[in-house]
Amino acid sequence: MKVSEMKAGGLPPADVFDRMCPSRGVLEHVTSRWGVLVLGALHERGYRFSELRRKVSGVSEKMLAQTLQTLERDGFVLREAHPVIPPRVDYSLTPLGREAAELVAALAHWSERRVPEVEAARGEYDGRAAAR
Repeated sequence: MKVSEMKAGGLPPADVFDRMCPSRGVLEHVTSRWGVLVLGALHERGYRFSELRRKVSGVSEKMLAQTLQTLERDGFVLREAHPVIPPRVDYSLTPLGREAAELVAALAHWSERRVPEVEAARGEYDGRAAAR
């Protein structure tokens, strides 16, 4: 790699297609099953843990905690613990998280709109596969 190809700070340019590129990990966290849904929910508003678990139907407490921790570590989610009894923790998006959530929300809304076409394509495929 040439020096002219290096980014500020001495890092090589990001390339998600390179297996060693850290952007792959970021992409994995943002587009994981629960990452997409948590970012989408927090895009609407901030939530307490229990509210978020109800909003993201089907997620276990363990997976939600892990997902929130991962997204917080990556700088997408802000965790705010309040010193009250009973304990209260609120989750919201950082500016970086809001940017990612907007992109994820667009993909989620697109998939909701396109379910009929996907179901039709699956039916056609399954019909061809059964005829073989």
